[in-house]
Amino acid sequence: MKIKVVNKSILDFDGDLVIVNLFEGVKKPGGATGAVDRAMGGAISRAINNGEITGKRGETLIIHTLDKIKARRVMVVGLGKPNAFGLESIRKAAGAAALAAKKAHLKTIAMIVHGAGIGGIDPEQGARAAVEGTILALYEFTEYKKPEMTGIGSISIFESDRGKYPAIKHGVETGRIIAEAQNTSRDLSNEPANNLTPVLLGRRIKAFLKEQRLDKKIACTILGPRELALKRLGALLSVSQGSDHEPQFITLRYKKSDRPLICLIGKTVTFDSGGISLKDPEGMQRMKGDMSGGGVVFAVMAALARTGSKVNVMALIPAVENMPSGSASRPGDVVRAMNGKTIEIISTDAEGRMTLADAICYAESRGAKVIVDIATLTGGSMIAFGDITAAVMGNDARLIEKLLTITHETGERMWELPLFEEYEEKIKSDVADLKNSGGRGGAPITAGIFLKAFVKDARWVHIDIAGKEFADSERFYQPKTATGFGVRTLFEFCRQI
Repeated sequence: MKIKVVNKSILDFDGDLVIVNLFEGVKKPGGATGAVDRAMGGAISRAINNGEITGKRGETLIIHTLDKIKARRVMVVGLGKPNAFGLESIRKAAGAAALAAKKAHLKTIAMIVHGAGIGGIDPEQGARAAVEGTILALYEFTEYKKPEMTGIGSISIFESDRGKYPAIKHGVETGRIIAEAQNTSRDLSNEPANNLTPVLLGRRIKAFLKEQRLDKKIACTILGPRELALKRLGALLSVSQGSDHEPQFITLRYKKSDRPLICLIGKTVTFDSGGISLKDPEGMQRMKGDMSGGGVVFAVMAALARTGSKVNVMALIPAVENMPSGSASRPGDVVRAMNGKTIEIISTDAEGRMTLADAICYAESRGAKVIVDIATLTGGSMIAFGDITAAVMGNDARLIEKLLTITHETGERMWELPLFEEYEEKIKSDVADLKNSGGRGGAPITAGIFLKAFVKDARWVHIDIAGKEFADSERFYQPKTATGFGVRTLFEFCRQI
């Protein structure tokens, strides 16, 4: 899909559809919407007075122009209440409008930057959010089935103010890169596990970097089981030993700054059966998405490189498959992590933290000063927060505050949980340094306490995205598939930290 910025009035667009907007409660539209309304003899105002459009966020109405302007149709999309308006409102409105246009089989679209006038939004940020919402909404996973409908061919963003043109153009370019990266993460999560084993994931990452000409910017190295054994990543290896598919420890390195090294770690269990502690079969097919954290950090690295961001970042993708077999780890086994700590395995279904523990140790051995891990880690996080909010924990209050502040811009909701020392009692073992599960009570927190035990000196943040990796229903810019939750936030975090 082509996206371009045009320095003209929206009334000059000759195509299938012009998209304008309306705040909730507004009876007389102004700005670009007002200009289109006047050119159409008050058609939008009449629709407002008749209750056909109220301005509620994501609400859309298509009106035929009857040759009163060059475009064949006009769509009015609701921005919601003015006092709740922000970048996420723009994403949602743009996404809702794009989906409605696609369902109406419209090909050539023009839009304005929602909120860049009376809404008071920075034009560059507004353009970026609009493009993100549009591209994310139009996503389809079509590897194994034909698209349900034909896509939009082109979108033109009109801005009559010449002074805003460069900022909007830059915002459009950045928004496209971020949204495309998030869609890459979605593709990986949607991929069935038989076609995305750890080895196949490693090959796919290397192929992607080469195809996108990022292999000169991002160094990629992959350690197999022999190298991992030599480096004594025993916690990670204990998870993979029940599978016929070998583990792959994928390291991505992008350096365009001499600042302290940031490390992103993504939980990457390409399929999680639970191992010997077998999961309930109902819904187990979703466990192909237990590698979503790895997909997110890979996408972030690609976006940072494509935007030429001046950062010093490493990403670790510890890819394993967790399966039951005669060689699988058992409850009661004791294994040793990279830092020498022993772990009693209480549940083989508490496997993600085992891989992350070794990855955290490895990150510090490579000089990481800031570590952020993102993982579909605990069912307890899903029970507590549902499919909307991710749980955040860590050892540095300022780092957590920075992350949470960024989410207000990116729209990816997160909330901090405490790591009080009293929770440490729940993971004490009688036969090892600690155990890998503290039971159901406070499960997201005890998982965080477990990970904290493997952090030595780094500033560290843990993000539990369980339940956020897939959407069960379509909403605004999120189709009913994988979400790529976390890409926008970690991209901004790396650039701002």
